[in-house]
Order: sequence, then C-alpha cells, then structure tokens
Amino acid sequence: MERVEPDLTGDERTMMSGYLDYQRATFVGKVSGLTAQQLAQPLPSSSLTLAGLTKHLALVEDSWFQERFLGLADVEPWSSAPFDEDPDWEFHTAVDHGAEELLAMYTGACARSRKVERTARSLDDLSAIADTRTGSKFSLRWMMFHMIEETARHNGHADLLREAIDGQTGE
Repeated sequence: MERVEPDLTGDERTMMSGYLDYQRATFVGKVSGLTAQQLAQPLPSSSLTLAGLTKHLALVEDSWFQERFLGLADVEPWSSAPFDEDPDWEFHTAVDHGAEELLAMYTGACARSRKVERTARSLDDLSAIADTRTGSKFSLRWMMFHMIEETARHNGHADLLREAIDGQTGE
C-alpha cells in the first residue's frame, strides 16, 4: 500500500479519503518486513501486539463498511468468531497467523472499504444498520472520520511496538 500525502486543496471527500488512506498506509509500513514472531511480541507492560492491531484493524474496516454501512452479513473469519465469550478475540488469535496472512487480511479489508466509499453517492449516505445505543444511522462522513481517528490512534500504538521490536521509528 503506497503512502501518498493527502491532497492539500481537494474537496471534502477527496481529503477524507486521502487522510484515511494515508493512515492505512502508515500502519502497513509499521507492520511490513517483520516476522510472525516479531508481530506477536508485546511490550513488557501490555499484551498488545502488532499482530493483534493488524487483525483488529481488519475487523474494524469490515465491521464498519461491510456490515454496518452496507448491511452485509459477517464473513470469515469474523462470522464464526466467539466474540460473546472473548470480546477481544481478534487480538488473542492474531498470533496464530503468519505475517503475510495478517497483512493480506488488513489490506484486503481496506480495499473492500475503499470500494464502498468510492461507490457511495455522497458522504451524506446513511448506513444500513443503526447505532444500537441511539437508533440513528451513521453517515458515511461520520464513518470516514471515525476510521481516520481509529487508524491514527492505533498507529501511535504501532509506533511504540515497532520501536521496541527493532528500533525503527518514524511516521
């Protein structure tokens, strides 16, 4: 996934898509080039791993764009996941995957999300599924902002984890 600086003068949709793709590519850069063992390495004070973050972000992409926005049913590996017994299942099982498999899981989810965003008529389009707390539907605009925030927040976690693994720092 190529990291491209967001457009400085684009319209709202172009800029939002650009910033989200920039954050996605930043994350891919943080996890690329590592072995499965390195991806499974936590910091001493936490159980969080780059593997877990990768699988979690793949889940979040599919959950928001495929399930909530389009209203599609869960697909594997999410549909058979025992989230009722283990709400953090994706974090706990990520270490069972190889590095390439995890990266493919995430980049595939991002590609599916990107397709949803590009085929929507407007940022004002509403999700098929309503919020369980408020009963209101989400606009695509809200979802895009949320995904920028979610991915950027986890990029901060990835910075710390990657530095602890091999000393690599940067954007």
